Amino acid sequence: MNERVAQVLGELVEVVARLRAPDGCPWDRAQTHRSLVPYLLEEAYELAAAVADGDPSSIKEELGDLLLQVLLHAQIEAEAGRFDIADVAEALKEKLIRRHPHVFGGEKVRTAEEVRAQWEELKKEEGQAKKAEDRAKPALIRASKFVEVKEAQGQPVPGGRFLSLPEGEPDQVIAEALLEVVVEARKRGVDPELALHKFLEKHG
Repeated sequence: MNERVAQVLGELVEVVARLRAPDGCPWDRAQTHRSLVPYLLEEAYELAAAVADGDPSSIKEELGDLLLQVLLHAQIEAEAGRFDIADVAEALKEKLIRRHPHVFGGEKVRTAEEVRAQWEELKKEEGQAKKAEDRAKPALIRASKFVEVKEAQGQPVPGGRFLSLPEGEPDQVIAEALLEVVVEARKRGVDPELALHKFLEKHG
């Protein structure tokens, strides 16, 4: 590994541990896994917005903010003696190697779609396709993953049955279409978030 990367990451882990130390920052010391969840979600969305904007300096800053959340959660577990950030990194390394047999083993795949399908199949074999985890995700994120997996499996979800979308800026067109669906859901007394979750529970 690049020596600078190892050094800087090690120093960063020490800084976070210092913030959580008995004589550290009162706010950081008071945090728990639960109290940090809103910040974790906020930083993830801010990173997504920075990526959409395409500004490298903003992406770098938001990546750092999200990394801080990871380090804080790992530090909380380290203090409890259960695992630390090294264990997190090692588990991720092992999973990446296991989920990429076409790179680290003898499997052969030709396309990104085949890689995606293989990834999902390996997840099922490992017993990690957990519905409880799916239910914790926002319905639109879950639906996007559902469509992606179906496409990778060669079973694309048919589109265009209900909406006839005009030409225009894709983000604007989709946002307006989603807003119309929400309006229609309210007219029918349906919670669109729960309705989509129920559909995915049935067909996922």
